[in-house]
Amino acid sequence: MPALLNGRFGRARPALLVGLATLTLCLSACQASQSSYVYHWDFFFKSIFSPDSQILSGLGLTLGISVTAQVVGVVLGVFGALGRMSRVTPIRWLSNFYVWFFRGTPLLVQITFIYFGLGVAGIWAWDRHPLFGVISGGIQAGVVALGLNEGAYMTEIVRAGILSIDPGQMEAAKSLGMPYGLAMRRVVLPQAARVIVPPLGNEFNNMLKTTSLLVIISVPELYVIFSRKNGTLFAPFELFLAAAVWYLMLTTIWSIFQAWIERRLARGTPGSQPATPGFRERMFGTRLAPDKDPSQVSGGR
Repeated sequence: MPALLNGRFGRARPALLVGLATLTLCLSACQASQSSYVYHWDFFFKSIFSPDSQILSGLGLTLGISVTAQVVGVVLGVFGALGRMSRVTPIRWLSNFYVWFFRGTPLLVQITFIYFGLGVAGIWAWDRHPLFGVISGGIQAGVVALGLNEGAYMTEIVRAGILSIDPGQMEAAKSLGMPYGLAMRRVVLPQAARVIVPPLGNEFNNMLKTTSLLVIISVPELYVIFSRKNGTLFAPFELFLAAAVWYLMLTTIWSIFQAWIERRLARGTPGSQPATPGFRERMFGTRLAPDKDPSQVSGGR
């Protein structure tokens, strides 16, 4: 630890140092513990290096739900942002209400309301309408709930990205005879993508982990699979540690891909190279010199 404090990471974020110290203390406590709990490390290694069909199925479902819900959220975010900037009062009020409601209530409440509440009220019984005959009602409700919640945050991200573009760009497009919609698609949104993509990537990173909340409606994603395994094997330390490793692998792979996307978008932009965080900064929060850390658009989560 002193080497870290005096070395290159001397100005690293305190959260990293606190996390390292906490991990060291936990490992020391586990080694010194005289508990009667018997560790079954074979459960852990089998779950990581030779996962069975249940784990692979849960992993695929987690990825599928995350991607689908994120796409729904981005589409809703674009329309929500345009709605919040609309001059038509009813549309602007509707967009404001949407953002206010889904950002102001817990996601867990939204999931249970959409799945159980709509079904009991007779508005929509999810389990009676399996999509394509194979996608259960729980998965459908989970995607809808996560997508609606994500759309509220993406609305603010997209709106902030559009507002970051010089208004003269829209005026120039209109002077060339472009209607508002075409100018937004061809001129404004492509430029706003550089501002939108970093927080969008962070939102997807969060989405990969938020799918675990679908345990409340028994969607068999990654966390539910490990929870069911623990119910039969009762090895919570090893199994949930394996689940954490799988989530870490998912978010790490996405972080690498996100960094590549940001570098591609930053090409040819003056002064943008220092603003693109590297893999170390993205994963461990070790940015140096806080005054040089550029603020990025945030959805407010």
